[in-house]
Amino acid sequence: MKATIGTDQDTVRKSKQAGVGLSIIGKVFIGSFLLMTVYPIVWLLLSSFKEPAEFITNSMNALPEGLYFGNYVEAWNTGNMGVYFRNSILVTFPALVCIILFGSMAAFAIEKLRWKLKNVVMLLFLAGIMIPVQIVLLPLFQMYFNANLLNSLFGLGLVYLVFGLPLTIFLFTSYFKSVPNELIEAAVVDGATIYQIFFKLAFPLIKNAIVTVALVQFFFVWNDLIFAMSFISDSELRTIQTGLMSFAGEYGQREWGPTFASISLAVVPILILYVFLNKLVMKGMTSGAVKG
Repeated sequence: MKATIGTDQDTVRKSKQAGVGLSIIGKVFIGSFLLMTVYPIVWLLLSSFKEPAEFITNSMNALPEGLYFGNYVEAWNTGNMGVYFRNSILVTFPALVCIILFGSMAAFAIEKLRWKLKNVVMLLFLAGIMIPVQIVLLPLFQMYFNANLLNSLFGLGLVYLVFGLPLTIFLFTSYFKSVPNELIEAAVVDGATIYQIFFKLAFPLIKNAIVTVALVQFFFVWNDLIFAMSFISDSELRTIQTGLMSFAGEYGQREWGPTFASISLAVVPILILYVFLNKLVMKGMTSGAVKG
């Protein structure tokens, strides 16, 4: 009997030791992953405060000797980051508003209304998700050339709207499944019009999903390079991502201080936005997973 109890205690002790070992390995793995993720951002920010001479005399991994804000001033004024910021804002936010508005309307119509061909329309939008951008780039460029939409922020925003709608409609359709049909039927009985049901009832109920979709599309539009490079060649109409490519001299030499400052200006607002909206994004991602 004593031998059996002793064997059980050894088994429990070994199980606890194995659990502790796995926990330590997991923490080391997470810590390593966190270090690999955070280190480039910290290194970028520290490098943006170095004086030009430090890039020549010191190692690239050395800490800055002080906080030199001249890099940011030069990036904003000489490097035209102010113009690139303005252009990105003028393209991104109108495109986001249209994507959210038109995408939610289409998803509501597909999921909650009864009409012919709604399944066919949904399949057409799903097909838009699967088409690679590179395939349609050349014919789209030809169409834009014929329509005189090249070098136009409106034309660039139109591309983002069209390519953002399929994924947005697909996501919103799953979110609208969680809205009870009984609520909509009660509103209809009370005499509400279809527009009142959408704007006053259904649209507010998916606010977490709206934040999630808006953030996903914001990253896509803000960080886009391929459309901005293809349809914009005027230096005064460049967005942030294409503007960063112009930080090179006539013979390819690069001013590292203003370059790092420009990249920081492009990256930091996105990080701040994600940190503040992180909880809403998580709620939005989980709310569409279960039908209520």
